[in-house]
Amino acid sequence: MSLRTAEVTVAGVRSPVFETGPEGAEEAVVFVHGNPGTGRDWALLMEPAGAFARTVALDMPGFAGADKPAGFPYTVPGYAAHLGGALDQLGVHRAHLVLHDFGGPWGLQWAADHPDAHASTTLINTGVLLREGWHALAKVWRTPGLGELFFAASSRRGTRAFMKRTNPPTFPQSFADQMFDLYADKGTRRAVLRLYRNTPIGPHVEAIAPKLREHPRPALVVWGAKDPYLKVRLAERQREVFRDAPVTILPASGHWPLADDPAGVASAVLPFLREQTARAAAAS
Repeated sequence: MSLRTAEVTVAGVRSPVFETGPEGAEEAVVFVHGNPGTGRDWALLMEPAGAFARTVALDMPGFAGADKPAGFPYTVPGYAAHLGGALDQLGVHRAHLVLHDFGGPWGLQWAADHPDAHASTTLINTGVLLREGWHALAKVWRTPGLGELFFAASSRRGTRAFMKRTNPPTFPQSFADQMFDLYADKGTRRAVLRLYRNTPIGPHVEAIAPKLREHPRPALVVWGAKDPYLKVRLAERQREVFRDAPVTILPASGHWPLADDPAGVASAVLPFLREQTARAAAAS
């Protein structure tokens, strides 16, 4: 099953959209990438999931084929509003979220603001970052001058070496090349630096966690054990917000399980999504 492509424009900002499954269904599995990323990253899950549900992914502002305007609010609420506007245009009234990296804060903010439209959550190396500070690379991006210097000094060879040093041996070089190509865009660099500098972890967690606890939904946590940025200790910690969530640890995977253990991700995520979408269909 191949991805269908379209576009949406929210408040003047355009995002490419990728879909599989029944066209126009009001309930959908919604995949949200992180930093850096593209909606196409989810194809290995979207194609099989399209057999039992509508699936939707988009390039978020500042990344890949999306617009990267200087005036966009590169904040968690700004991204959540863009996601919500896109879902409204696509006619998605109930969403089963599948989130990775910064897609976690964006999607969870949307969920907290739209509890009636939030059906379930799948967290892949992301979530509510309880009692956690910024990792070393994030601290670089958050520091004015230093973050700009980091990107200016980046090279394809250096990116390959950095990703090889900080990720499991199964991490593919082709994914490191894709990351370098995404970061080569000046608009993406601006988006990343503004996003990290505009996002204080503590206040965001304090605001969002109570809202999510107040409206519990089925959840699944999947985590690469060798993640050098968001440590595996955060996987079990998600149960402090998503109380009954099963936790799957991928022992040989890092921060990008879809790149270095796609089979492990699919075996954990697809049965959960099938169960949740079937349950919703039966209830309706």
